[in-house]
Amino acid sequence: MIASMTGFAAMTRPISGGTLTFEIKSVNSRFLDLVFRFPDELRELEMPLRELLAKQLSRGKVECRAGWSINTAEINETLDADRLHTLQRLTAQVQAVFKESRGLSTADVLRWPGVVQTAALDWPALLPQYQTMAAEAIQGLKEARTREGSRLAELIQERTAAMRVLVAKAEPLIPAAQQAFADKARAKLIEVIGSADDERIRQELTLYAVRTDVAEELGRLKVHLDEVDRVVSANGQAGKRLDFLMQELNREANTLGSKSVSAEVSGIAMELKLLIEQIREQVQNIE
Repeated sequence: MIASMTGFAAMTRPISGGTLTFEIKSVNSRFLDLVFRFPDELRELEMPLRELLAKQLSRGKVECRAGWSINTAEINETLDADRLHTLQRLTAQVQAVFKESRGLSTADVLRWPGVVQTAALDWPALLPQYQTMAAEAIQGLKEARTREGSRLAELIQERTAAMRVLVAKAEPLIPAAQQAFADKARAKLIEVIGSADDERIRQELTLYAVRTDVAEELGRLKVHLDEVDRVVSANGQAGKRLDFLMQELNREANTLGSKSVSAEVSGIAMELKLLIEQIREQVQNIE
């Protein structure tokens, strides 16, 4: 089944004092474009993740974010005794000079840089957890892209079915439209040339019949529609192949319209082009 280039997945892991987070999202792009937004402590994750993503995905702009949030209720904080004593000494020196100065309050002391120490995260120990989260998030992204791809496949197949109906509607109209137009052309040529049996009339009508014959175009439309349905139902990369098929379908629809000898067939050609454009919009998001 085809896959979309749009998807999102996020993973979290609770740790002492907070939560680890990893997010990955992707949007459509002609190529595989990887963007990593990691803090400096997690930079060494980038290269292995780049290699993993290159194996798992072929197209799309993929953005990865990693970080953590702090749970203040679980933070293990301590006072730095050395800094506290230094602050006490400095305060005493200031008060010895400025007799009327106000002493530091408890809040002032706690706000002083470095007095309160928060236990640092053990990044080497956390890296394996981030790697596991990243692998799970990538799998979640692939599943999201596959689900979106299934939805796109349904939309495309609905439109190819509508196009088949239009092609089937056009086929029986062509002979009658050609004959009616040929009769008018014959009458006009007789009026100008003066003889219904003139060789020039037969040549002109033959050339006209060739120029307005759309049997090949209708046949190729059906062949291309079959190929679209096959590609949509198959596994693997399909976006570029489908984009090429949309170009081919559009070419045949244009030719059908230019060769049309009736307003009804011209209308069918226009409806075909509208459906092709709708499919093309969906195809731009397929991997």
